[in-house]
Amino acid sequence: MTAQHPSTEAEGGSTATTQDSVSELIHLSSGGVSLVLDTSQRRSPAVVHWGRSLASPIHELRLWAQLDEMPSANSTADTPTRLAILPSHHEGWMGRFGLSGHSDGSSWSPRFHVQSVSLNGEQVHQSEIEAPGGHIEYDLVDSNSGLRVRLEIEMTASGLVRTRATVLVAPETAGSSEPSSTYSLEELAMAFPVPLRASERLDFSGHWGYERAPQRAPISIGSHVRENRRGRTGHDSAYVLHAGVPGFGFESGEVWGVHVGFSGNHRHFLERLGNGVQVLGGSELLLPGEVTIRPGDDFATPWVYWTYGDGLDAAASRFHEFLRNREQHPWKPRPVVLNVWEAVYFDHSPEHLIFLAEKAAGIGVERFVLDDGWFKGRVNDKAGLGDWVVDEERWPDGLRPLIESAKRLGMEFGIWIEPEMVNLDSDLIRAHPDWLLQASAELPRSARTQYVLDLTRVEAYNHILAQLRALLRDNDIAYMKWDHNRDLLEAGSSINHAPAVHRQTVAVYRLMAELRREFPGVEIESCSAGGARIDLGVAEHTDRFWASDNHDALDRQLIQRWTGQLVPPELIGAHIARPQSTTTGRTHSLAFRAGTALFGHFGIEWDISEIDETERQGLARWLEIYKTWRPLLHSGRVVRADMDDDCQLLHGVVARDQSVGLYALVGMRQSASGVPGRIRFPGLAPDRLYRIDLVDSPDFVGHWRNVRWLRDLHGGKGSPTISGELLSTVGLPAPSLQPESLVLFELTCSN
Repeated sequence: MTAQHPSTEAEGGSTATTQDSVSELIHLSSGGVSLVLDTSQRRSPAVVHWGRSLASPIHELRLWAQLDEMPSANSTADTPTRLAILPSHHEGWMGRFGLSGHSDGSSWSPRFHVQSVSLNGEQVHQSEIEAPGGHIEYDLVDSNSGLRVRLEIEMTASGLVRTRATVLVAPETAGSSEPSSTYSLEELAMAFPVPLRASERLDFSGHWGYERAPQRAPISIGSHVRENRRGRTGHDSAYVLHAGVPGFGFESGEVWGVHVGFSGNHRHFLERLGNGVQVLGGSELLLPGEVTIRPGDDFATPWVYWTYGDGLDAAASRFHEFLRNREQHPWKPRPVVLNVWEAVYFDHSPEHLIFLAEKAAGIGVERFVLDDGWFKGRVNDKAGLGDWVVDEERWPDGLRPLIESAKRLGMEFGIWIEPEMVNLDSDLIRAHPDWLLQASAELPRSARTQYVLDLTRVEAYNHILAQLRALLRDNDIAYMKWDHNRDLLEAGSSINHAPAVHRQTVAVYRLMAELRREFPGVEIESCSAGGARIDLGVAEHTDRFWASDNHDALDRQLIQRWTGQLVPPELIGAHIARPQSTTTGRTHSLAFRAGTALFGHFGIEWDISEIDETERQGLARWLEIYKTWRPLLHSGRVVRADMDDDCQLLHGVVARDQSVGLYALVGMRQSASGVPGRIRFPGLAPDRLYRIDLVDSPDFVGHWRNVRWLRDLHGGKGSPTISGELLSTVGLPAPSLQPESLVLFELTCSN
């Protein structure tokens, strides 16, 4: 791609002359985190501290920073190596560079200096600055190459840090002896240092039906690089790459993490060099020749996010608070969803679906969602994608009768779409076979019998936008499940076959943003063959994430547990499906399935027209439990206990004022020792008393007879009241649970 011309905003903050003084040390502190930035001698910004909050005054930090230069080893450069946020060769850095690229073979090692600094939009000149978080812009210039970089660093109220860089090529100037030339960008990466005591790493892998599987290993000298070339975030995404002290867990142990907020190709890396320095970093992954920047144009990276905490819960909570503070965060109660996919698949009958809507309303469902199969020619997965008009053969009166029935019954109506994809068997591709992403005249491989529509092509983009506008204008739709069911292979422009993953991703964001502006009441869920598009880039445009196509409650316990390392519960779609999982074949009780879905955005994906009266009453009861607890579940702090025995999990949500908490103790498998140790309840105020009550318990509690406090509680002999200090620090003996069962506890402050 050729980069776009810089905006007026991009030019801002660059008016200071090189004679003006600029800030040399900035200390941002918020949410228990400090970030100290050094630009002494106008050098490119470097992080000299990122971690636990510092109370030392700024003048002491200045003296310390002057002494904190990197030691030189034998047989190295005569001046100390310096690690900038955009690491550079000329400062002695031997790891991954920040800016990689060239102009016809030159300008490959730029030497940036600071031209100006702005804090919260105002240019600043003080040599030392302290601020309670905020937004910093550094305007960096390399006078030799004509390259400029605008580096943005923002610390949010929660202590989460995010960074973004924009590289600009100076415009041609009349009479210049060395006119600027086009710059071929290969990578624009950012890196933060982490201390060597962080000697263990944690990131994620996975596959369809089992997303965000954690993987942990010691850190050694060299690079751990996770590259994603799928054109979407991926089932196997690194997600958040962490470095932590040995044995870090949910509740304790310093941990640093990085997340690239982008839904296209991307890279996370952890690098430890032989000089005793290690960094976390991230970038968009650009394909060969994907970005060239002409004079006067620019290119911006996605936001890269940096979190720190004493334990994984603290690191996760910064992401959660950031998302909850978005202007568009969905604060109305998250409605109970019924998605009809596993009830009807492609067999659409308006009469039967209206019957399902009546059944759904009868148990308390609040949002009725029509999944795949409603649009023209969509009788199976081999046809129809691209034709986003209602199928008149199956829906002769349109969707209105079903929508009106759902609304009359007190429910919202939602619908499934996959606007980035097409089938060859569609009116769209029959009319425009040249609108596909492809790297040559030959078609790329199909996946799930579908191809990718080139949304970087104006005609294709406008066509899809017009169809979706008409769909939303003509129907009372409150929610769209936006799917993306395949990787992007050979994703080249339909016009010139140049790599187009970046522009395609940006076009999808723009499409979502345009629809949200025009239809502000419509919510969007990000789905990608399950949970393959969960990141903070698409989060700017969406209200919910589908965590996985796998409804198996045992697998879902872990999928949702680790999805929560980035995303708070109210944004994680979690549904009750039929007793026997269509993915794994395992069969689970309603209590286990519902108790698992409870800790997300709760819904149903089950043919409720076939359930018996006992199941209907049980399901209705769980919907009431969810409605009772969702104000807490969707606003409180998520806690996950470090257990004595990993045969059990304990997780919960505690109110911000620590007045109440809801916890789930989950039996994953049998304990090898027979007695699973103790359970502690994190997140409670140590100086307050808490009453323990049961919200729900398994059908079989025979093993509880050996655990006095549970035996008394289950037998109605009163609720124990214990201090938060004892409950969170020492805990109580754990019961033996049958595998694949759970118990819910309510802990309420009594003083």
